[in-house]
Amino acid sequence: MSEIKRILQQITALSDVPEPSVLKRLIDELRVTDKKPALANQKIQALIDILQQHPEYGDGLASFVLKLITEYRQIALYTDTGIMSDQGFFSSLRRLIGHRFLPLLPQEDSVVELVSYLFDKSTDERWLAHIDKDKWDTLVALLQIKEEHLDLVATAKNSILNAIIILSYRVSGIGLHPELMESYPQILNYSASFVAQNQEAVLFVNQYRQAHELDTLTDITPEKAVDAAPLLVMLEQCEEVVATVRKRIYKTGISIRLTNMMMRLEQSLQRIRILTELVSDVDHKRDGAIIELIQSLISTASRRYSIGYLIDNNTKLLSKKVTENASRVGEHYISTDKAGYKKMFKKASIGGFFIAFMATLKISAYHLAIAPMGRAFINSMIYGLGFVFIHVVHGTVATKQPAMTAAAIASTISDGSGKKSHQLTKLSELVVDILRTQFIAIMGNIMLAIPVALLISFAWWQYSGVPMIDPDKAASLLHDLDPFRSLALPHAAIAGVYLFLSGLIAGYYDNLAVYNHIGARIQRHKLLKFVLPKSWLIRLGDFVEANLGAIMGNFLFGVFLGSTATIGFIFGLPIDIRHIAFASANLAHGLFNLPAADMSWGLIAISILGVALIGIVNLMVSFSLALFVALRSKEVRFFEWSRLTRLVFGHVISHPSDFFWPRPKPMSYARIDRQGHMIFEDNSAQKGKQALPSNYVIRRLSDVKISPEVVQSVAQENTDIHYNNPASATQADVTRASVQNNTQNTAQHTGANNSKKVIDLDDGLRDEELNSVPYANDIQYERMTKALDSENLESETSGPKTVTSKSAAQSDEKAVGNAKSPLPKPKKPPKLPN
Repeated sequence: MSEIKRILQQITALSDVPEPSVLKRLIDELRVTDKKPALANQKIQALIDILQQHPEYGDGLASFVLKLITEYRQIALYTDTGIMSDQGFFSSLRRLIGHRFLPLLPQEDSVVELVSYLFDKSTDERWLAHIDKDKWDTLVALLQIKEEHLDLVATAKNSILNAIIILSYRVSGIGLHPELMESYPQILNYSASFVAQNQEAVLFVNQYRQAHELDTLTDITPEKAVDAAPLLVMLEQCEEVVATVRKRIYKTGISIRLTNMMMRLEQSLQRIRILTELVSDVDHKRDGAIIELIQSLISTASRRYSIGYLIDNNTKLLSKKVTENASRVGEHYISTDKAGYKKMFKKASIGGFFIAFMATLKISAYHLAIAPMGRAFINSMIYGLGFVFIHVVHGTVATKQPAMTAAAIASTISDGSGKKSHQLTKLSELVVDILRTQFIAIMGNIMLAIPVALLISFAWWQYSGVPMIDPDKAASLLHDLDPFRSLALPHAAIAGVYLFLSGLIAGYYDNLAVYNHIGARIQRHKLLKFVLPKSWLIRLGDFVEANLGAIMGNFLFGVFLGSTATIGFIFGLPIDIRHIAFASANLAHGLFNLPAADMSWGLIAISILGVALIGIVNLMVSFSLALFVALRSKEVRFFEWSRLTRLVFGHVISHPSDFFWPRPKPMSYARIDRQGHMIFEDNSAQKGKQALPSNYVIRRLSDVKISPEVVQSVAQENTDIHYNNPASATQADVTRASVQNNTQNTAQHTGANNSKKVIDLDDGLRDEELNSVPYANDIQYERMTKALDSENLESETSGPKTVTSKSAAQSDEKAVGNAKSPLPKPKKPPKLPN
């Protein structure tokens, strides 16, 4: 007899008095190490074979697990695990560091603690990931519960339904949060979605409890399954509102807190969907939800005290913020056609022209007898103000990776799981376009920096009669370019990091300008209004808001470059920077001022090679960091990078010219135009669609849709609407509508005419028209449902007419009673072994 079969026999015998240690023995028997991943499927298959031969073991194992988890607190399992916390980074970090010195008290009654005891190996998550999905599906399908254990199912389902309600209230709270409404004021027009999903959740939960008779601690199968479609539709509408807000981030800006709220909102909506499928009567949906929850729970249990996971999660949050807020105006380093290619060369040539003068100023400042901090200040101002001036005159500096680059890379990868590997092919084409654009930017810089620097040295020598720099300084400049006998390449890598950071800084200030309305605030400044004409003030505000990111990014990039060597000198560290544009200018100065006796072809070749390698390192480091941030925000795993690398190198072999010259037929991207600008979508404006009449109230209670043709007749007559088919929760109508007339004529007509007219309602109003416009009126709900009480409404307001459903109201009375029924209190869980 196999050990797995022996353990299953013991589990079946102890199904009424479960012990965690017995279940842990089964898990330990199934566990495999990272060295033998293929063995994971073999062991699971052995378990499946035994359960197929002995169905009673499946019932015993399922009953054992259900009985065990009902002794623990389950709500947090469904509402918190796998959902980002709203706790700040530093407070969480302090808590976890304190845990290292004085351990936190475990929550003995939490299912997470139970899972942490059962899956106590750091490799468990990878072990479970090696198991094929079809084997998971087969295993879950074999775990059937007999009728005598339906009370366990009822208890578990009650906890799941309670979790749906809790998450629904959280979604409503986040969706109507002041910061979110301030970022997108029009969300008030869509607030009905966040309110309505809560009413749908309450209605679904009460109907489900009543239909399955869960309050009697049983779980019957109703003749007609409770339809979750209305709830799922409202969740989908909430997700559409979130997507709309994301599409407007380029206009409104975003904060870390708002990014956190958006992620929690999306995760909570997804969790409600999973929990709804978990209680579904559709087997494959239920089984898939069980598998997803188990994996999320194991992941949370293994990482809840991990500082690395906290840092990892927050860097992912930062990455998402960077990629979501691409500047509308800032710098762009992507071109796909010849026009963009030529434009980038022109801008880089302007930058190279001024870089030659900046390099000359820096060399001249070397002779100043000042303190190290003074030298750092002078160099920083030369670099920083020079870069800002280059930006103002529409020049550019090669190898920079602005935040827009990361956003563009991220735009090629959708958030849908299971598709990222296929989208890497499109991403590889974008990488080719980015590298080609950077190549021509480098060429533009050095093709102007070298001759202009030579002319400056020649002019200096002609007018002063002495070399601009002495032979020792010239030899030092050339030695700093030597890739073999100096630290030129490590210093180039440091410059690459700064190039990337300057892009993040530019993105931060672009976001800051938009999020805080800097332009409009400048235009309202009292002193500036007094000093400047109105037209000048408007231009100043627009200029600052449009260019604040680029100005600050360039200036601070210059500060980084100018102060690094001084910081290394103070702390005794061999750190400095090397950038290809300045290296090429220094090459020209060094070769021109070096004595002929010291000149050799080998020295020239080594120096030119050093400049080329410095440019390659600058580009590779800065671009790799931008790529990492983009892929990090889309949760592309590290092992998928190898496929991307193979695709890029394959392009090098098959079409090497694409890295240096535009393709004959430019690539097209969904969200990037040929000039490298992001294409933003904005759904706030209704294009080609008419707004709904003001007397439409969007809600979900009736099982009808109102056609525009009916609106006028209802507004003019006193009409009671009767339904041939009572309202039921089985129709998957996308939107439910009632007509409410607020005119005074209807109120007078109502009092004068007591006759009732029955009309037929059609569904001529299309769903997309109904969902595409802002809701004109607020929703009015009853206590427990979204039914509009026509009698109460008529007594409170003069004239409005409301469509309501009698059967919905009757079912709601029962639902209210069910909502008040207390749930059985779980027993105290057993103490886990040490």
